[in-house]
Amino acid sequence: MRVLIIDTALGACTACVVEDGSLLGVRSELMAKGHQERLGGMVRDAMADAARNDGGGFEKIDRIGVTVGPGSFTGLRVGLAFAQGLGASLDRPVIGLSTLDGLAISIRPNGLVAAVIDARRGQVYIRLYRDARPITEAQALSLEAATDLILDQAGDQPALLVGSGGPVLAEAAPQRLARALVAPFPAPSPEGLAFMTAMADPEQCPPTPLYLRAPDATPPTRLPGQPRATPSGAG
Repeated sequence: MRVLIIDTALGACTACVVEDGSLLGVRSELMAKGHQERLGGMVRDAMADAARNDGGGFEKIDRIGVTVGPGSFTGLRVGLAFAQGLGASLDRPVIGLSTLDGLAISIRPNGLVAAVIDARRGQVYIRLYRDARPITEAQALSLEAATDLILDQAGDQPALLVGSGGPVLAEAAPQRLARALVAPFPAPSPEGLAFMTAMADPEQCPPTPLYLRAPDATPPTRLPGQPRATPSGAG
């Protein structure tokens, strides 16, 4: 199966073509913003690399996988809009991919793995896995609560923290997490996301954003030029 992967959820912008585990074309850049300007060209170039390998173009893509979060609110919207538009034009299924699951599957070790993303404001997005299987739901937790969750599941064994939130937790609780191993990743690996895309049931993995908390930005309460509401009881 040949899949096109689009990942704009975290600190990178990635487009890659993978067939049965072989990376045919990839473009990836670390970036905190600017995904909208770069994504189209990166998909074009990754597809061109794949075409040079075997002469196949967009018509050979079987599925499109796109990260749906948790992650950057703006980045998620860019990747999802592009993937859904391309899927509609090619008449191909678009698979929604959890960034936390992608981080965990990029490591694939035995034992306890905590996929952790720095959510700012003293929080992390976190999900725990044991022997590559999820054992908790994805959730947004305070640093203290996330540390408690990891230690409760780890018992006497060390845990592996993967993702941008790993160093944040280790710095916040150096004594409590002294036995934890930290493997910071800016984003899931293309190969891991491709594996998830190929194995997914499209009906169970829709390309809809996964928000674990409300966005930092909120819509205005009044239109430009509209007078402010008068507090009740004011004369």
